[in-house]
Amino acid sequence: QVPVVESGGGLVQSGGSLRLSCTSSELILSYYGIGWFRQAPGKEREGIACISSVSGTTSYADSAKDRFTIFRDSERKTVFLQMNDLNPDDTAVYFCAASPTSLKACELGESPYGHWGQGTQVTVSS
Repeated sequence: QVPVVESGGGLVQSGGSLRLSCTSSELILSYYGIGWFRQAPGKEREGIACISSVSGTTSYADSAKDRFTIFRDSERKTVFLQMNDLNPDDTAVYFCAASPTSLKACELGESPYGHWGQGTQVTVSS
């Protein structure tokens, strides 16, 4: 059992949608800022979206802007990443990470995130 767990990955056609979930049985995620990161083969990991713990402020990478949405459920137990208009460039392993310091705002750099999931594979076919 890892601190945070991602789910919802899979195979989807280009132009389709996918919703990823981030949960934890160990951490109370409402106390943490949550970031979504992805890593494609041969590329370094990049932050694509994040949401702060208290204010709910969000940030997005340019690659995710207008296509992806990060949000929490009503009980703030789960963090979702809704991905629309997917294309093959979105193919990657997607990671959820938790930051104990991202209270008012969040960032897409990895430094504040101390708890990481093992990743879920997202594959977009053409």
